Amino acid sequence: MLTPKQHELLQFIHQRLKETGISPSFDEMREALDLKSKSGVHRLISALEERKFIRRLPNRARALEVVKLPEGVDEGKAAAKTAPVVPAAANDVVEIPMHGRIAAGTPIEALQGNEGFAVPAALLGPGEHYALEVSGDSMVEEGILDGDFALIRRVDSARDGEIVVALVDNEEATLKTYHREGATVRLDPANPSYEPQRYEEARVRIQGRLAGIIRRY
Repeated sequence: MLTPKQHELLQFIHQRLKETGISPSFDEMREALDLKSKSGVHRLISALEERKFIRRLPNRARALEVVKLPEGVDEGKAAAKTAPVVPAAANDVVEIPMHGRIAAGTPIEALQGNEGFAVPAALLGPGEHYALEVSGDSMVEEGILDGDFALIRRVDSARDGEIVVALVDNEEATLKTYHREGATVRLDPANPSYEPQRYEEARVRIQGRLAGIIRRY
């Protein structure tokens, strides 16, 4: 038996996966459930995971899969709709451009270099992708650590709550959670030690959206 909040969160994740194929961010989940902090989201996620309603996909930031829904919902259809769209052959490898390092803290120059980076095809969805090496610790609460390799889907727009590569003043790029505030763009870290960054909308260009994370041990 799920609590009302657990049920609400499960339905929210399920709906977002059906619409976009991407798990909602912790900020989106917090706002959707009207919670005061991300810690409440973490507790709900852990409870749903323990009860086998969801599972975390390894080596991917923000990657959740709905395993089943409460009684009364066709679980077979739900699983088919919410499963990530990935190539059937998980051992296939593709090469995408490696564009250097990007800050997960203070913005630094990025999107330079054009080396190849081998990636399991199962980690990539549709669209054009490139890779960036993460520098900094400001996105740790989203599971993105210093030294990780961020897999970025190349897009030029974003929705509130998505983790994006934002290019500021055409010369510095940063990996942050995107929010609009009127004519201002707010780029949020996922670490209480860092402050949000605010810029006039004209100063910010979206260079891509986070598709996954590769971590080397």
